Amino acid sequence: MGNDKQPTAARPRGGGERLARWAGVRLGTRGLTRAVLRRAFPDHWSFLLGEICLYSFVVLVLTGVYLTFYFHPSSQQVVYDGSYSPLRGQLVSDAFDSTMHISFEVRGGLLIRQAHHWAALVFVAGLLAHVMRVFFTGAFRKPRELNWVVAFLLLVLGMFAGLTGYDLPDDLLSGTGLAVVNGTLLSLPIVGTYLSMFLFGGEYPGNDLIARFNTLHVLLIPALIAALLAAQVALSLVHRPAQYPGPGRTERTVVGLPLGVRLVKSVGYFFLVSGTVFLLASVAQINPVWNYGPYRADQVSAGSQPDWYMGVADGLLRVMPGWEVSAWGHTLALDNLIPLTVGVGLFAALGAYPFLEAWVTGDRRSHHMLDRPRNRPVRTALGAAWLSFYAVALVGAANDIIALRFHVSVNAVTWAVRGGLFVVPAVVFWLVKRWALGLQRRDREEVLHGRETGVIKRLPHGEFVEVHEPLSRERLYVLTAHEQYEPFAIEAKNTGAGGPDVVTRLRARLSRGLYGQGTQIRKPTPEELEQIDPRQGR
Repeated sequence: MGNDKQPTAARPRGGGERLARWAGVRLGTRGLTRAVLRRAFPDHWSFLLGEICLYSFVVLVLTGVYLTFYFHPSSQQVVYDGSYSPLRGQLVSDAFDSTMHISFEVRGGLLIRQAHHWAALVFVAGLLAHVMRVFFTGAFRKPRELNWVVAFLLLVLGMFAGLTGYDLPDDLLSGTGLAVVNGTLLSLPIVGTYLSMFLFGGEYPGNDLIARFNTLHVLLIPALIAALLAAQVALSLVHRPAQYPGPGRTERTVVGLPLGVRLVKSVGYFFLVSGTVFLLASVAQINPVWNYGPYRADQVSAGSQPDWYMGVADGLLRVMPGWEVSAWGHTLALDNLIPLTVGVGLFAALGAYPFLEAWVTGDRRSHHMLDRPRNRPVRTALGAAWLSFYAVALVGAANDIIALRFHVSVNAVTWAVRGGLFVVPAVVFWLVKRWALGLQRRDREEVLHGRETGVIKRLPHGEFVEVHEPLSRERLYVLTAHEQYEPFAIEAKNTGAGGPDVVTRLRARLSRGLYGQGTQIRKPTPEELEQIDPRQGR
C-alpha cells in the first residue's frame, strides 16, 4: 500500500539565511554555530562595560583610518598657509600643518578628529571600569586568569595608544608632554640615555619621533589591541559565563539570554556608544591645537595637563620633591625615577593581585559565580584605596589650575596632594571596609529576622514592635550563597626545628589579613535558619 501523503513544500528562505546555511555546510561550522547561539549569557548592566571598550575601539579604527588619509607624520618644517589667520606665515612642522588642514579645510575633518580623541578617552575609561568590575566581583578566579591578564594588558596598551596619538599633532601642548617623557626616560640609570636617543632619533627633540610614534600608534599598538580583544572574546565563549547570585543560578547552570538575542541587543548598544561619541565630538571641543600653536623646544605651554589616564604619572612627577643623588661623577634623578617606580608599581600591584589571592587562599576550584563586593571587604577596600590613590595623583596633575581657579598657593596644593597620597588611601580603605562589614551585618539581620515593613504593632502587654516580613527563598539565596574562607592555618608538619619558613608565615599573615577576625561577618548557619523556619535550613 503506497503512501498517500504529499511532500510538504519547503519554507522559502531569505538570501541571508541561504548564505548562512551554505557557509555553515561548507565550513563545517553549522552545528558549532547553532550550539554557541543557543548558549545562555547573563544579562546584567555591568557586563556592558566590556562592550563599551569594544565599540569605542571600532569607532577609533574607523575614524583613525579616515585621519590617516590626510595626516602627514613628518617633522619637516613648512610655512603654514592655511585658513587660520593667526598662525599664517609661521614655520610649523608638516604634522602640525596637516592637523590644521584636517581641522579647517577637510570636510568633516574636525568632527572626525574630535570623535577619535573622545573615543580614545571612552575606550580607556571603559577598560578601567571593566577591569575594576572584574576585580571587585572576583571574576578573575579560575578558570578566568587569562581573561584578567588580557584585560589588564588592554588597559596598559590603551594608555600607551593614547600617549602616542596625543603627541602626533606636534603642537605646544603635546610637545610639553614629550619633554616630560624625555625627562622620565633620562632618569633611568644606565639605559635612560640610550632609550631617549632611540626614541627621538638623536638629541631631544630629534626629527624621527613623529614618524616612530605614528608607526606605533597606527600599526603596532592597534594590532596588539585587536589581537587581545579577539582573545578576550574567544575566552569568553570558551568558558561558562560568570554570573551574579540569583534564582536558578549555580556553578553548573546559567540564567540569561541566548547569544543570538544578546547579539541583537549588542548591535543596538554599538549605535548607542558610537552616537554618544559623535555627540560629544559635535558639542564638546577637545584638543584645539590652533590655540596652543606649533611646538618649540624652548617654550612650555601654560596650564598643560595630559589626558586623564596619564594624569597619575604627571601628578606624581609634579608633587615629587627635586631630590638628586650625585656620586662618582654620576647623578641619579630621584625626582623622576621615584614617581616612575611608584606608577609602575601601582599597576603591577593591580595586575598581580588575583594571583596573590589565589596563592593565599589555596583555592584551585573553578568559580562561575561572582562575588558581591560587600562579601569580600578587604579586597573591596584595597580596590577602593587603589582608585583613591589614582584620584589624588590626578588632582596633583592639575595643581597649577586648582591654585589659579581657587586663588590658593601652588605649594599649598602640592603639599596637600603629597599628604593625600599617604592619608587618603588609608582612610578610604578603613571606610570601605567598615561599610562592607556594615552591609554584611545588615544582610545577616535581614536573613534572620526578615525585611522591615515599617508597620508598628502593639503587643498585648504594651510593647511596640516592628513587623518583619519573611524573605523569599530567592532573596535568601542571594544573601547566603557566598562562601566564606577560613584563614590559612600553619600545620604542625610544616614546622621544623626552627619553626615555619618565611613563605609559610607570610602566607598565614596575609590570609589572616584577608579572612581573619574582623574581616567578615559570619553568615547565618543552616541551624540558625532552621530555628526561624524549618524549611530554610534545608
